[in-house]
Amino acid sequence: MNKLIGRVLGFLTILSFVGVISAVMVQIMSRYLPYNAAWTEEITRYFFIFTVCFGAPLGLLKGEYINVDIIVSRIPLFIRKYYEIGIFLLIFILNIVLIIEGVKFTQIGHSQMSATMGFPMSYIHVGFVILGVFLAYYSIVQIVRILKNQYNFEQGYEEE
Repeated sequence: MNKLIGRVLGFLTILSFVGVISAVMVQIMSRYLPYNAAWTEEITRYFFIFTVCFGAPLGLLKGEYINVDIIVSRIPLFIRKYYEIGIFLLIFILNIVLIIEGVKFTQIGHSQMSATMGFPMSYIHVGFVILGVFLAYYSIVQIVRILKNQYNFEQGYEEE
């Protein structure tokens, strides 16, 4: 199940990033053509939001978040387990708040329309709920991996 979710998130991250690149290319080309693409700045921002929303959970899963290695690597393993569990619990709690507030934010966005694209902003605001759900999910996955001794403290994960 984790591999399927990871693959879907990876595909959606790539798709969103291709959207960013495509929109920027259209924006650059529209400078030299008689076509005015006013919508490209806005759609680029939306694609970028979704690139982060789909990519950040993968970063958490793969242990690619920032930490201070010089300090963390000196912590003894039995203490570091509890340290990492504490970090992932804080990430989980923060993302529960993000989910709750993201739902409220999405509901507010339902009555607002995109400036140049003409669709409800709730379509964009739901990205924050998606981000919170997958970060919360992967923080629990990481806690379970630590408790099962499947967590590689050098890379953040081990393939199953």
